[in-house]
Amino acid sequence: MDKPRLDKYLWSIRLFKTRTQATEAIDSGRVKWNNSNVKPSRAVSVGDRYSVKTPDRKWTIEVTGLLNTRVGYEDAIKNYIDLTSEEEKELNRHVGTSFYTGKRLSKTGHPTKKQRRDLDNFLEDGND
Repeated sequence: MDKPRLDKYLWSIRLFKTRTQATEAIDSGRVKWNNSNVKPSRAVSVGDRYSVKTPDRKWTIEVTGLLNTRVGYEDAIKNYIDLTSEEEKELNRHVGTSFYTGKRLSKTGHPTKKQRRDLDNFLEDGND
């Protein structure tokens, strides 16, 4: 089996939702190997340890298996060991395990169509 690229590996073990996000994180220096920056094309080997920062979480992982394709969560967690410190895990617990998709949170921002109609009806009744 060929060794996968780092960006593809981080995507396949589900640390990032898209491969593009994984590549951007690596390019911006949020993924470290031996406390030094790496490139997205770096070949991943069993036993490598990486520090990964995302907008929501921080991980320290050790590679235990190689993946070239994205797999389900149950299979993905079998291919790395989470070495994140207890302090970081406690901080991560408050953030949750969801991905940041760039979309606004539900029920915030612009009103829904129904809310807009209710508001329009309320304003029309107030002008009489």
